[in-house]
Amino acid sequence: MDLHLKDKIAIVGGASQGIGYSIAHTLAMEGATVVITARRKEPLLASARRIAEETGARVIPVAADLRTESACQEIVGRTLDECSGVDILVNNAGAPPLGPVLSFDDAAWERAVEQNLLSVIRMIRQVVPSMEQRGGGSILNITAISAIQPIPQFGLSVATWSAVIGLAKTLALELAAKQIKINTICPGYINTPRLQKVFAAGDEPADDVQAKLCAEVPLGRIGTPQDIANLVALLVSPRGSYITGTTTQVDGGLFRATR
Repeated sequence: MDLHLKDKIAIVGGASQGIGYSIAHTLAMEGATVVITARRKEPLLASARRIAEETGARVIPVAADLRTESACQEIVGRTLDECSGVDILVNNAGAPPLGPVLSFDDAAWERAVEQNLLSVIRMIRQVVPSMEQRGGGSILNITAISAIQPIPQFGLSVATWSAVIGLAKTLALELAAKQIKINTICPGYINTPRLQKVFAAGDEPADDVQAKLCAEVPLGRIGTPQDIANLVALLVSPRGSYITGTTTQVDGGLFRATR
């Protein structure tokens, strides 16, 4: 299926590895120009080279820390300088530390809010004028299943990503008249460096932890970053033009509430 993404301009956060990398690679395969961001410069440059070589797409790496407003301005500014505008924004910024909710001090909470919530607000604020000028656009937020089905030790993520979901629902209403759609994906257990940390965090062998998590998932497996990227590509494309304000889990059936 042609997703009609050729010559679209996309910004993808956290794209040096994991879910962000797969999203950027998939959009590039569909013909989009991709601006990829991450904090660490060398892994980001390596990912940009790999995506460009494998897809033939134009890939622009911008090493920046999304936890600061100046970095968000730099990312979008570079995109506007080197491209004609912004059509797609994928907010994907990793995750805060794990631990009991009450063990975190104000500084930890402030860092989590900067990383997970304020980065989203700032990036959206930066790209909306260009999207409006171009007649519309698409914004996609990556959160986690814990935002809608809380998990012990994940409190920083649960609180901040739940706020992102509320923000997106509100913006879907406020931006609809500008033909800008906004959706949120909640990945379940996905095979990323973050999940590998979960496997290794306790006293049990990592293989045993992975087997237990697989047993929780009705489809019987851990997901892949490509599982997330496939849905992202659809939602940000013209094929998903009537979809906005949604919160969708991609989790192999893990989320069980009827809502």
